[in-house]
Amino acid sequence: MRNPKKYCEIWKLQKSFPSPKGPAIVVKDFDLFLRDGEFVSLIGHSGCGKSTVLSILAGLTTKTAGSIILADKEVRGAGPDRGVVFQAPCLLPWMSAFDNVMIGVDQVFPSAPRAQRRQIAEHYLELVGLADSVHKMPAELSQGMRQRVGIARAFALSPKMLLLDEPFGMLDSLTRLELQQVLLEVWRERKITALMVTHDVDEALFLSDRIAMMTSGPGANVGDILEVPFARPRDRKAVLEHPDYYRLREHLIGFLEGQDHRKPKPVAAEEPLAISAAVLSPA
Repeated sequence: MRNPKKYCEIWKLQKSFPSPKGPAIVVKDFDLFLRDGEFVSLIGHSGCGKSTVLSILAGLTTKTAGSIILADKEVRGAGPDRGVVFQAPCLLPWMSAFDNVMIGVDQVFPSAPRAQRRQIAEHYLELVGLADSVHKMPAELSQGMRQRVGIARAFALSPKMLLLDEPFGMLDSLTRLELQQVLLEVWRERKITALMVTHDVDEALFLSDRIAMMTSGPGANVGDILEVPFARPRDRKAVLEHPDYYRLREHLIGFLEGQDHRKPKPVAAEEPLAISAAVLSPA
């Protein structure tokens, strides 16, 4: 880890939605900090508010109360300082893989020479393993390949923070494992501070420095935080053979099982992040 400084701080975050019986509080008194260059996963039952927190941090949903500080500045709305990888990559179907990455690069680095902008897009597409597919259209790409484009697009913006909303949730198990490794390799190049929403215990353990566990609510918040001791760079076989792996896994599962009997009905607004043009627009 590059720096123990608190790079992103979330204080007393609250989000409520209107309902026939009055405000429905999804998240309340949610506190979390991320260090510079740290990879943190947010795990919890469906409907607990994980994606709501990420959506607020991305600037796609307004908060009811609380504050978010990123790199010493309060987060106000969406902006290219946060790269988002959605559950579905949401590529523009009439553009090639290369152009889907370039559209963001062009907006974030408008004064850079054209050749430099092309180099940025090509570099990240190559890092995710798509050097031979840059000119293919989304319809010609598999679901896993489309998600690789989504990962390349987020990193190409050179964001201060990376936000991932169950990025591998729609993939088959083999593709999921492969893209977890791809994500780690691309992330390792720049060590961007990252927050990932997931419901997969093994995925969280493999990718994260820390895992924040959310209560089931209503008024969900962080109930526990687990430090992940595995050395980086990570090898899946070494992680699985680590003497602490199954102890940590049981800790996570035990927390989630303890929340299960209090699990509320999912709130209608708790959905995966939707893509927004505002993500690519200057803050």
